Amino acid sequence: MSGDGEAGQAREAPPLENLVPQGEAAEPERADSRDAVAGALVAPDPDLLGTEVVLPDLETPYVYAVGRVEPRFPTLAVEKEFAQATGRAETAGLTDRQALREVLSDRDNRYLARMLCWVLTIEGLETYVLKPREPSDLDLLVDSLRPTPRPTDVDVVIGVRAGITPPELCNGLTVPTVIYDQLYSFDVDALLNSIPRPEGADEDQFAAVAEEVLSSMMQMADNAGSTDEHRALNYLAVRYPAIYEGSAVAYADNRALSGIEVRPSRLSGPRRILDVIFSYRHRQTDVTEKQYVRVDVTEKFPFLVTKLTPYYDR
Repeated sequence: MSGDGEAGQAREAPPLENLVPQGEAAEPERADSRDAVAGALVAPDPDLLGTEVVLPDLETPYVYAVGRVEPRFPTLAVEKEFAQATGRAETAGLTDRQALREVLSDRDNRYLARMLCWVLTIEGLETYVLKPREPSDLDLLVDSLRPTPRPTDVDVVIGVRAGITPPELCNGLTVPTVIYDQLYSFDVDALLNSIPRPEGADEDQFAAVAEEVLSSMMQMADNAGSTDEHRALNYLAVRYPAIYEGSAVAYADNRALSGIEVRPSRLSGPRRILDVIFSYRHRQTDVTEKQYVRVDVTEKFPFLVTKLTPYYDR
């Protein structure tokens, strides 16, 4: 089975305006004590992972990644077992991906979903092997399958790194394992349609601006969602609609997005707080104006500290 398609219904993206409280910054979520210290032992269901996993000695073991989930057969035996299960299922008239979803959704075949290797690809590269923290979270992986794969399909994974996957668990693939706490799936069009439009803004033009800003953030070099900077960017891209509204206003004023910079905030102390700065250059005067937002990335779930506001170089 290749990873270039998925089956099932894609889940609609949660409206952005409902994900971040309007008018105030989101409250931090207390980190799981097992994840708060690098090197702590994480012991998910042995049937899911095959063995206990020790976190590497990393300053920030957390992952907030944006990519696409793809199922793989770890061994020939699992592939043959899946073929037998498919033969017993009612799959007449279904595409291969629809049949895949049909088989894995059957509770009698849930053992197959546990045995599959679930890979998160980012920019087409195999980046992480995904493992649920709780057995019930396996449903999120099955739900990530789409009936018809499209380039705009997006999966967001939030979790913690847990060492390198042994080659025998995923047909020789050796990439970091991520034990995820949250995984949600949507497509870019649904995400963009959920963004509130500024009053009087042309709908088509706003959509074009928002898509360009989203693309710029997603294509930041080497964004595997594992560094503080990239976790902050990915969080803002899928959770904070004001950056798209601000960009639409800038474009209407003939200012184009010329850069996105992430730097440590002067407010950082015991917590890791980053300033994400958006630069807009006027197409006629060449004058650059900047806006920024502060994001706390200390724990597994980033959250907003300061809303979008003008930035002045010091």
